[in-house]
Amino acid sequence: MRWRALFVVVVVVAVIALSPELALAGPGGKIATAIAKSFWGRIALTALAIVLLPLIHYVVAKEWVAERRATRALRQLRALQPAFDWLTLKDRVTECFHRVHAAWRKEDMAQASAWMTDWYWQNQQLAHLNRWAEEGLLNRCSVRSVGRIRPLHVACRDADGQLSGSRVVVGVTAKMEDYLEERATGKVIEGEKGYKDVETVWTFELLRGAWRVANIEEDALTLAYAQMTNELPEVLAQPAAVRRA
Repeated sequence: MRWRALFVVVVVVAVIALSPELALAGPGGKIATAIAKSFWGRIALTALAIVLLPLIHYVVAKEWVAERRATRALRQLRALQPAFDWLTLKDRVTECFHRVHAAWRKEDMAQASAWMTDWYWQNQQLAHLNRWAEEGLLNRCSVRSVGRIRPLHVACRDADGQLSGSRVVVGVTAKMEDYLEERATGKVIEGEKGYKDVETVWTFELLRGAWRVANIEEDALTLAYAQMTNELPEVLAQPAAVRRA
């Protein structure tokens, strides 16, 4: 068990090292990091990629299996609650993504309160936007387009008989520009101008029949979620013939 945990840590570190654009852009409080532009920086990344190629294949395989498993779980849960329909959920994820980033650009997360849990939008406002404003900083973050959306983990809850409290974790890839600048001078102090592909991990919670953003994390955590077992109601664990009876 100890060796397995150590292996997971090594894999996560490898993913971080080989992801020069790794980061949480915009909401979530971290700035997308710049690509290593120096000649020796690129050489080092290339060498590291070759050495860690087996680990990269391991990560890709685990996440592919997790996506298929989560998709199957959503298909099963759709029979109990229509909100789990994957096509409908993808549309909701896309809309939440744009709404949250629009509120973030205006530095007023209350504008996205209907799309996020109360705790999370208030946390983002206080922990990042208000703090940066006090420090004389401004996060420039804009979304050009949303690309791939993939389910990674499903955790079913049932707080009210309508599966409220259930959570779905998805990876979202978008073409974005994200950097932190000084308000007074416009000087970029973290990140860089220009659009790049950035993946983030979004957790959605089902509240009163609607999915709301409950957390936003770095893409380095995709493997951690991919290794988690989906949590489904006992009724879905029974054979189909028993459920029909």
